[in-house]
Amino acid sequence: MDKNTLLGLLLMGAVIFGFMALNDNPQTPQQQTKQQTVQQPPVQQLIADSITEAEKAVLAPIIRQYGIASTENEVTTYTVNTPKANLTLSGDVVTGTITVGDTAINVQDILNNNLADLSPATAVNAVKNFKSTVFDVQRYQGFSRNLIGNDTTVSLKNELINVELSSLGGVISKVELQQYDTYVNKDTAKVVLIDKANDAYSFTITTSNQRFETSEFYFTPIQENDSTVLMRLDLGDGAYWGIRYSLAPESYIVHMDIVQNKMEQVTNANIATIDFHWWQKMARQEVGRTFEERNSAIYYKYVGDEVDNLSEMGDDAENISEKLRWIGFKNQFFSCVLIPDNYFLSANLKSSDLKDIEVNYLKNMRADAILEYSATDNNPLSFDFFFGPNSYPLLSSYDDKIAENQDLELTELVPLGWSLFRWINTLIVIPVFTFLGSFISNYGIIILILTLFIKLILFPFTYKSYMSQAKMRVLAPEIKEINDKYPGQENAMTRQQHTMALYSKVGASPFSGCLPMLLQMPILIAMFSFFPS
Repeated sequence: MDKNTLLGLLLMGAVIFGFMALNDNPQTPQQQTKQQTVQQPPVQQLIADSITEAEKAVLAPIIRQYGIASTENEVTTYTVNTPKANLTLSGDVVTGTITVGDTAINVQDILNNNLADLSPATAVNAVKNFKSTVFDVQRYQGFSRNLIGNDTTVSLKNELINVELSSLGGVISKVELQQYDTYVNKDTAKVVLIDKANDAYSFTITTSNQRFETSEFYFTPIQENDSTVLMRLDLGDGAYWGIRYSLAPESYIVHMDIVQNKMEQVTNANIATIDFHWWQKMARQEVGRTFEERNSAIYYKYVGDEVDNLSEMGDDAENISEKLRWIGFKNQFFSCVLIPDNYFLSANLKSSDLKDIEVNYLKNMRADAILEYSATDNNPLSFDFFFGPNSYPLLSSYDDKIAENQDLELTELVPLGWSLFRWINTLIVIPVFTFLGSFISNYGIIILILTLFIKLILFPFTYKSYMSQAKMRVLAPEIKEINDKYPGQENAMTRQQHTMALYSKVGASPFSGCLPMLLQMPILIAMFSFFPS
């Protein structure tokens, strides 16, 4: 190795070791700060929008137009309460607060942009909530006074059912049957057909440019008497919209009347329909889920035609453009049925199983329907809401009580088999069962007695079948002699003539044993359909 090569290697080593030493040196605080400054993005400063002059100008007029008026010492003030604001107008001065979380901010500070004491996020949300309040009041108009309130409950009760009404939405929030128990849980409890968490219905009120769901608003309960409650939405200037609920003694029917006044000032007078939405997550009532699920479905009756239903097995949906007389959410032994005084113009129905999702629930059921409506009529709609057992005598009696000279066919909610055999249940089995049930409370004993009664009815057929079979056994040796005497296909006619002569002589027939059994089949098939119902 010569001198130049050695010198080159030494220089290369020096460069490498020097580079490594420079990389191992720690950064100075100034260098670290500089690096962090480069790597971290700058914090975005939140800046609240200012309130425009147009938004300030419109505030007082909309509070005066849509707020709740009150007069004291000849001074009239107007108040608007929403989930985000509590505003009062006196003269031309607006006072009150805008709410951001748990913080109430003076509305004058927002109007004058005096938000320096607030955090940037709070200031931004304060302006945002102010703007949305102005928008909501303009959008909801007279309905805005009902956007906030307390969800109170009013009860109607008789010997059969206990009904609770909720001020939120003005709806029936609970229906409990007083005389029936559910056995889903270990502890016995009463059957609950309607529960606020799992059942809801709403009407859609349409104005000239908006659509409002009544479920959004807080109604004012007015107890008119012991059996009647009016849930009312006050809309200002004497206009109101409400639902009156009435419960008669010893009845499973809650009567509903839509009542209103001056709604033509609020809605479009040309609107001729109103939408109705009903949803239910149907609860189990029995220990045996499978059979209960197979007997639960949405039922409906066409105007002037038969009752139909969605599939009881699996998911199903139906868009119906024809008029419907009623819609019902049917369980195995209980049903909720809505029956308008007139009819539904059309309906979209949907049912879906909850087998793998909810243990204590059977199906999700939904009905979206359209009804005739007039804004100028003080009582544009009336309904009967049935909540009760699928009892044939009970449902049959309601046909006459609800609709005169109309057969609602509510008894179709009771599965009694094909029409060919159904009449046996309706004319024979059910009257006997009802008679026995009037003085015997144990269904097991009733079924035993009913079985004996059916056997007694079938006894003549059974006896005739036994006698025919006995005669055939006695004649068996003589028939064998005839067959032996006239063997072969060429003697078939002669053999048949001698056999029939023998049957005629002793009054026997090979068909007399089958015919009595055949006559028993319709009764047995009818009973097979009746007992699970």
